[in-house]
Amino acid sequence: MDPAGLARVPAGRRPCLGCKPPQRSRGANSPCGVCLLVAGVWKLEPEERKGMSAHAAEFPPLRRRDWLLAASFGLGRLALGAGSLVLATTPALAAAPGANMAKVLLKDGRVLDGKIAPIRELVINPKAALDPNAGSAPQLIVMVDDELRRMFLPKARIRSVHEPDAREIQDQFNVWQRTPREGQRVTGVGPPLKVTEFDEFGRRMFSMDTSKGQLDVPQGITVITPKWTKVEGIRHIWDQRIATSSIPRETLSAILHKQIDPQKQDQRLKVVRFYLQSERFDDAEVELQAVIKDFPGISEQVTTALKSLRQMLARRVRDEILLRRDAGQNALAYELLKKFPERFPAGEVAGEILQAVREEQESFETRFQTAQELLKQIDEQVAGLNPQDRARAEPIRDEIRRELNFSTLDRLNAYKQLSSDAKMLPAEKVALAFSGWLIGSNNATPNLPVAVSLFELRNLAKAYLVEPDKLDRVHLLDRMSSQEGTSPQTMARLIAHMTPAWELPAATPPNSGFHTVTIPGSPDQPEITYSIQLPPEYDPYRRYPTIVTLHGAGSTPEMQIDWWAGPRESNGQRVGQAGRHGYIVVAPHWAQTAQREYGYSAAEHRAVLASVRDVCRKFAVDTDRVYLSGFSMGGEAAWDIGLAHPDLWAGVMPIVAVAKKVTNWYWENARYVPVYVVMGELDGQSLSANARDLERYMTRGFDVTVVEFRGRGHEHFSDEILNLFDWMGRRRRDFFPKEFEVRTIRSFDNFFWPVELEGFPKNASVDAAQWPPRDGARPLLVKVSVTANNGVRVKAGTDSATIWLAPEMVDFEKPIEVKFNAGRYGGSRNAIEPDVGVILEDVRTRGDRQHPFWARVELPAGKQNLAAGN
Repeated sequence: MDPAGLARVPAGRRPCLGCKPPQRSRGANSPCGVCLLVAGVWKLEPEERKGMSAHAAEFPPLRRRDWLLAASFGLGRLALGAGSLVLATTPALAAAPGANMAKVLLKDGRVLDGKIAPIRELVINPKAALDPNAGSAPQLIVMVDDELRRMFLPKARIRSVHEPDAREIQDQFNVWQRTPREGQRVTGVGPPLKVTEFDEFGRRMFSMDTSKGQLDVPQGITVITPKWTKVEGIRHIWDQRIATSSIPRETLSAILHKQIDPQKQDQRLKVVRFYLQSERFDDAEVELQAVIKDFPGISEQVTTALKSLRQMLARRVRDEILLRRDAGQNALAYELLKKFPERFPAGEVAGEILQAVREEQESFETRFQTAQELLKQIDEQVAGLNPQDRARAEPIRDEIRRELNFSTLDRLNAYKQLSSDAKMLPAEKVALAFSGWLIGSNNATPNLPVAVSLFELRNLAKAYLVEPDKLDRVHLLDRMSSQEGTSPQTMARLIAHMTPAWELPAATPPNSGFHTVTIPGSPDQPEITYSIQLPPEYDPYRRYPTIVTLHGAGSTPEMQIDWWAGPRESNGQRVGQAGRHGYIVVAPHWAQTAQREYGYSAAEHRAVLASVRDVCRKFAVDTDRVYLSGFSMGGEAAWDIGLAHPDLWAGVMPIVAVAKKVTNWYWENARYVPVYVVMGELDGQSLSANARDLERYMTRGFDVTVVEFRGRGHEHFSDEILNLFDWMGRRRRDFFPKEFEVRTIRSFDNFFWPVELEGFPKNASVDAAQWPPRDGARPLLVKVSVTANNGVRVKAGTDSATIWLAPEMVDFEKPIEVKFNAGRYGGSRNAIEPDVGVILEDVRTRGDRQHPFWARVELPAGKQNLAAGN
């Protein structure tokens, strides 16, 4: 097959009439290499295509030839073609006859490209396959195969399916290797021990761990496309796929140049076009400049292509600037903005790009100038206060002067709007600045005594949160009650706008953002340790999305941080994707030394959950964007802990994990937490082992994505990291659902959103160490709903419950009724009031400054009016 899709064009070499001077073309009515280069830049905007040669602009879209999809799992094989379905003796993918290339738009905004097929189940049940009624079963799962990986999703999560863009003419390089057609087949891939770099011929050694020890398997690249690369065994039958983006430019360029005649400009241009299709624009520019140097005569012909390439590079840099800005890395974003005109002069890129960059730079400079002017005005107005007020105001003024930045500038909006109002007194203006700084501009007050009191109240609240002694906390609470303006509303606003009360531990090495934190365990448990990597320009006034990642057997917490945030460089910094996107990465030291399997135990849960709570206390975490991930044994822990506590996570990402034991019993809880599962086709029978739970998720339309890499085994899959960040960026936790039903079968899985349960029945409390559970064991059903009459209803089979309340759930200005089984509290006789002490204690223990609870009710089952209402 012609990689450019021109196999049907009759042979011959005729001039390309679209070029001036005419170039030799590849065949009758076909474009030359230069025109294909331009046409291959398929992501150009319409106005950017105006400069194309007439031939490239008018050349009709090329069709791809028909294809046959074949997917194999183990020894089983399924062929999808003209209505044929071939079943082997082992489980295989069951897909409907016929599949098409498509662009799949999901409801969350993601776009997937590949061959699409609706299917009924992930693996074939041979008995069911012979059932004459099986054909009528609904196909509620969709598979999208992009040749690198197979993606499985619920049909209910797909918004629309579109034909692929006909302009996408994808190049392909076929690399000759001496690969066997028959012989020993690789049917399982263990953890890689060492993988050498590819040489210029596309060969490498893949060393894996097996039951018989290390096995060295030579491999060679046989196909390279812009998105995926096929790597086959030299001595074994093994078709493995990797992302082409994972191959370094120097290595990829050396391999590609071995496949072409460097003296032919069309073939050199094909390499350039290939990099464009791969969206490796820097690499494409390097290659194109080399072509122009070696073939000076074509410089005029590729002017349009070079200009288009510069446009793409400029857009890429602009997008990076916006990404860094949104991640709170303002210094880096501003530095890139200042360098932009030097790298992309006005004549090289579109005016709208330069204008957008110029406006962004002006916005940075305007905000900086505004901050300086506001600080100067506040200084002048504080200086005009009477001595007593000035003495109380100066500490607040100093804090604002020290900590005002782009993340906090909006807190002074009310002050900025009224600072020039001649009718307002200096004290009133200062009060607007101070109160806006402390509780937000929307709640700012012109009352200076109240504003100063807010500062003192905030400092007392910080002291309360870090105070270990209960009696001292009571004294602090008494002092807060005497402050002017103290109320639950005010306390919640102060907590939401303040920085974490705890001081940061020392970073190792200094200024690296990497910390190792040890916290006390429970009275009969050892200390708990976690490692944490902060993103560049970490600002405690921001709220950062956070990844909690659990290591596997034989790996370490810092290796997990390396995977997400990049390995530590010589200067102590990391330049991986977590830092680039502005994520905190937390790696609990959750497992015992030399532990080989996840134990589903309370101690393991405690190590993870205590680490998360401590991170929320000490660091600026966006608690609605905390994602739980894990690798291998850690992936199984993440899967279990994620479903056991679905209220904590915005998403769960098990990598090469198997859902077992308690996780199987908790499958219904996946309705409330998104799940993204990554696995390898040759990692044992991972898909088969997880099929029952995954099919349950998908057929019920849960938010689940399953990715299976073709020909890959038990590894981390760095190829998938950008897709994971895209998925995370579209998900946030709903902390106040109106109703939910969850299952639990362990006494330590006893809290869900606003409910804590105690006193589990014996048949609903199992020990995973003694698996399978005894006869009669079954999960406890917990049903919670916010009622129409301003109340909360809880049904569970436990002895007692604590129900926490917040203004997002109930209206504290009206009577509130709380029901637990047959017990009831509240209504008109038993008023449930919000309480500052409840807010502070909740934040002290849970660390969630975004969503503190304001009141709590404790109810024993079967009795009425015996609650502690505060």
